[in-house]
Amino acid sequence: MASHRRPKQPSRTRVTVLTATAAAAVALTSQAAHADPKPTKSEVKAKVDKLYHEAEEATEKYNGAKEQQDKLKKQADALQDKVARGQEELNTLRGELGSLATAQYRSGGLDPSVQLLLSSDPDSFLDQASALDQLTAKQAESLRKIQAKQRTLAQERKEAQGKLADLAEVRTALGENKKKFQGKLAEAQKLLNTLTAAERAKMAEQEQRASRAAGDRVELGNEVPASALGAAALAAADTRVGKPYVRAATGPDSFDCSGLTMWAYAQAGADITRTTFTQINEGTRIARSQLKPGDLVFFSNTSHVGLYAGNNTVLHAPYPGAYVRYESMNTVGSYQAAVRI
Repeated sequence: MASHRRPKQPSRTRVTVLTATAAAAVALTSQAAHADPKPTKSEVKAKVDKLYHEAEEATEKYNGAKEQQDKLKKQADALQDKVARGQEELNTLRGELGSLATAQYRSGGLDPSVQLLLSSDPDSFLDQASALDQLTAKQAESLRKIQAKQRTLAQERKEAQGKLADLAEVRTALGENKKKFQGKLAEAQKLLNTLTAAERAKMAEQEQRASRAAGDRVELGNEVPASALGAAALAAADTRVGKPYVRAATGPDSFDCSGLTMWAYAQAGADITRTTFTQINEGTRIARSQLKPGDLVFFSNTSHVGLYAGNNTVLHAPYPGAYVRYESMNTVGSYQAAVRI
């Protein structure tokens, strides 16, 4: 007669492991089901465009700080040179006073009043009217010159220190904005790297095709420029089509947005300022409906600028990795304002 054995129960440890494994599998399946899908090409482009605009805003602030830094450095250097010359003049005056004292000593001894003259604080001596009475006219005049020079020198030193302090603040802002745009560009590149090489190539081809179409629309538009100056600036910028966008570049072989507009107007014979934030205050502000070829058009909180080319199109340096090109205003960014130089 066969024996009937009771089936062996799984150990508690084995049950625990199996349960944990099952739970992990369920969790992984749940995570996979709820994981964020890979962004589409259009989503990547939209995010990248936004990052490029943010990077450009930081670039324009960097350009402004750089311009201010250069100006402050020149002023600080000039003041420091002035202080150095003033110190030399003061030393000369003190030398002249010393010569007077030497002559007096040789003629019979140094008067106590002249000893005070040679002290490091002639102001306190000049305040003593009784002491002045003991001086010769020449000695008193020498002391007054020293007093005036010391006061001037102290003021010049104070001005120089103020400029150097301003310069230090601007350099800090310069570094912060450089770090900011570099971070935005790195983030944009990281997003672009999620696309395949073929997808990136197709995106670039679409942009080039759109630029050619925008250029064709300009020719068909045949709008009359607002002025000969605007027409000349636009014609100059047209010769730069295809040149690369490079941060802080002002031409002639690479540009950022405000670098292109500044360069174009310089070729036309007009000097305009360096950044979008200052260019918007030049010339005459005009409504969008009044735009004529050659006018400056500003986008995205005044962080981007281009030259109006006619038929709702601008000629501009878009962003890193792109080239100077024509583009529909509808795709550049949010319209901000326009000015006529």
